[in-house]
Amino acid sequence: MTHRARVHAILEATDEAGITGRLVNIGLLVLIFANVLAVVIETVAGVGERHAAALSSFETISVTVFSVEYLLRLWSCTADPRYAHPVSGRLRCALRPLVLIDLIAILPALLPFGRLDLRTLRSLRLLRILRLLKLTRHSRSLQTFGAILRSKAPELGSTLFVMLLLLVMSSSMMYFLERDDNPAFSSIPAAMWWGIATFTTVGYGDITPITPGGRLLGGVAAILGIAMFAIPAGVLGAAFSAEMEKRRRQGDEP
Repeated sequence: MTHRARVHAILEATDEAGITGRLVNIGLLVLIFANVLAVVIETVAGVGERHAAALSSFETISVTVFSVEYLLRLWSCTADPRYAHPVSGRLRCALRPLVLIDLIAILPALLPFGRLDLRTLRSLRLLRILRLLKLTRHSRSLQTFGAILRSKAPELGSTLFVMLLLLVMSSSMMYFLERDDNPAFSSIPAAMWWGIATFTTVGYGDITPITPGGRLLGGVAAILGIAMFAIPAGVLGAAFSAEMEKRRRQGDEP
């Protein structure tokens, strides 16, 4: 095995990489969690200022490690026959969703901020939380869940379309029922805020119907909201159980 093929096997955690591949990927996983924890700690009043130097050093180390990982992936990807061409192969590899996530994870720290003020800089630094997306590369369970989402995309898309249709219809009806007696429902977009809160059963209470017809429609919308969220949950639950059973029969349980 060439050095290029060895690096590719380690980063992709294939069977050929052995214990080295597992250790490298566990190390990257720990670093990802540590980065997310650092972002959370930075938001605590006083902590970010008190440990600014340590957090900055950790950020520099993390960006360096993730950048080296990204470059090594592009360098070694030609060991895979699918990306054998030194130019177009690397370009196809760079456009893979997981590799794009690797780039997004390091890009905020490498952008030239120029004359942006500190408030903008702090907001952009929160994009480091996107490193959590890199967990999908190192978790077979998350990869399985992603495959289930792709396989059930038509069913989930249909459910989302029906939910949007019900939201527009119920919000429009509520607007016409409440507009003369309730200034909170001043427009259909304003009624849509009520619809979203009702369908998701959050019920903030900042916009509520006051007419008998509006309250009746609100009750119906709340019941429909429970039903509409139960449908995708049932679809995903059944698909996940079927996938786990399939993996158990194949002896490849994540």
